Amino acid sequence: MPLSLLLAALAAADPPDLRAFCIDFNWGPGLPSGFAAPGLWANASPEEHVAWYEALGCNVIQTFAVSCNGRSWYKDGVVPAQPGLARDFLPEVVKLGHARGMKVMGYFCAGANALWAEEHPDLSYGAPGAPHIPFTTEYLDYLAASIEDALRKTGMDGFMIDWMWNPGDWNLEPLRWLPCERATWTELLGGSFPGPEAVTKEQDLEFRRRAIDRCWERIRSAAKEVKPDCILWLSCSNVAAPTVVDSRLFREVDWSMNEATDPAALAAVARMKGPHTRLIQCVVGWGDAHDARRIVTSPAAHGLGIYGFAKPGESSLPLPVAEYRARSIASFAGNDRNIAVLARLYTGLDLDILVVAGAEFPLESVETGTWRDYRTFPVGTIAIGRPGRQVVAVVPVPAGSWHAISLKSIRLEPVR
Repeated sequence: MPLSLLLAALAAADPPDLRAFCIDFNWGPGLPSGFAAPGLWANASPEEHVAWYEALGCNVIQTFAVSCNGRSWYKDGVVPAQPGLARDFLPEVVKLGHARGMKVMGYFCAGANALWAEEHPDLSYGAPGAPHIPFTTEYLDYLAASIEDALRKTGMDGFMIDWMWNPGDWNLEPLRWLPCERATWTELLGGSFPGPEAVTKEQDLEFRRRAIDRCWERIRSAAKEVKPDCILWLSCSNVAAPTVVDSRLFREVDWSMNEATDPAALAAVARMKGPHTRLIQCVVGWGDAHDARRIVTSPAAHGLGIYGFAKPGESSLPLPVAEYRARSIASFAGNDRNIAVLARLYTGLDLDILVVAGAEFPLESVETGTWRDYRTFPVGTIAIGRPGRQVVAVVPVPAGSWHAISLKSIRLEPVR
């Protein structure tokens, strides 16, 4: 693989103490909903993924237990694995991440699961790319069993729980009042369902809130009974939604994340959160809707954990981290521009510097036999003309066409 070794001078900054990222297996071609087809990226390498997260500067990896297509990222579980899963992905990422001092978090989507919708059409609104699952007793039994199984078999430190919404909650669209929802009405509110036309707005909202509260209680109890120190991480795209505002969800969750683009929204959560709850702001994921540099430099982001996510590239990874650091932030667009911000923020580098190479040495990677057989060879000589922090970057050439290498060290020696 062609490589380039770059040397540049960069200023230092203080990285946040919670630095998380997710290479998001949820989205991609294959299903009408926009969810990734089962088995897409089933050949993803745990070593390459952990190496990417480590290079970015993460201390928290967020990957997947079960993704929105309804298949798991570990083998021999109660939920069918991604078809063709080449490696026991989540357990291997956990082992590799822990060896590098990183927490590894899984993922469950409470409100969407394409496989559940396919197998239980009477308990779902279909499988659109939006919350579509009523929180029935049957579904909560399945979700709790999935959580318990993943915690027992993967070693993950906890998990993100996403889309804690009833169908239609995003815009408070009317419920369809499926037979299963009418039965849930009796379980949650008592008495017989009065009929769609007789349900008041107040009753509708109370039903939605109680359904979410019950779902949260099943998730929390299932997780904590198996792993008492399990970290429960809520991702919420609207922390002011009437279905969740002032709910026990915000008081009891361990980590609470604002997925929307304004960190000021977390001020409302700060009022509602429990004494132990950690607040996190998402700054990468929605392309130009996020402005990571503006968010992380805002006073509102002070003390917050920082998180980003990105769709996988063709190789199942985003661009190489070295490329994000070897070019100026302004040279990227959309999500990549925001990842370039985190590539600096997470490792204590200045956000404003335009990175210009002081020297470049073309190299060629060679096969050494195994990942642990290393070879040492000279690269070149450079005159460092000014004091300050210096950064060495190993960059694949051409960008976007690369394979992972196992780089053990780069040694700099003074010329005598």
